Amino acid sequence: MIGFYNYTVLLTYLGLTSSVAGMMFAVNGWFRTAVLCLAISGLCDTLDGKVARMKKDRTEDEKCFGIQIDSLCDIVCFGIFPVILSYCLGMRGPVGVTILALYAVAGVIRLGYFNVMEMKRQQETEESRKYYSGLPITSIAVVLPIVFLARTVVCRYFSMLLHLSMLIVGTLFVVDFRVRKPKNSTIAALITLVATALLWIGLHR
Repeated sequence: MIGFYNYTVLLTYLGLTSSVAGMMFAVNGWFRTAVLCLAISGLCDTLDGKVARMKKDRTEDEKCFGIQIDSLCDIVCFGIFPVILSYCLGMRGPVGVTILALYAVAGVIRLGYFNVMEMKRQQETEESRKYYSGLPITSIAVVLPIVFLARTVVCRYFSMLLHLSMLIVGTLFVVDFRVRKPKNSTIAALITLVATALLWIGLHR
């Protein structure tokens, strides 16, 4: 079979599966479950790199394959999935569709640029990355669930908040500024907190 099969790619594929399920939930109106799937995908993406680095005997081909599938899955999980979810949540007018299209394009540009620079960086050093250029695309797995949770508070302003959030996040994907890479434990804790809040609300409706 084509590809590389070991435990280092399992979380990447699990995150992709969660996002595919989330898209199906979104188009059928199960928004809370869809947002939970997005949070799960974000958690998987946060941990998959750490798991991959635990395997010390990876070949160069395996490393390159890991980088490629990670980005390919990222554009589905944190590019296309949020676009579909936001569209289903109400971003259906000309302005909303334009913002979502720009968000998707910015996500692709960011991931393509990241792949080029990351492969170049790995050829020069084996040190772990300390800074990101621009906002990581995975950040939408935190931002969008928080915006969704806020809709019971902002009520009639939810649509405006959603539009602004997608526009700002998409823009920050391609703006050239340095972001210090947070610890995986910090990201995982934040995503877990959001996911727990979603579950708690779902169980107490």
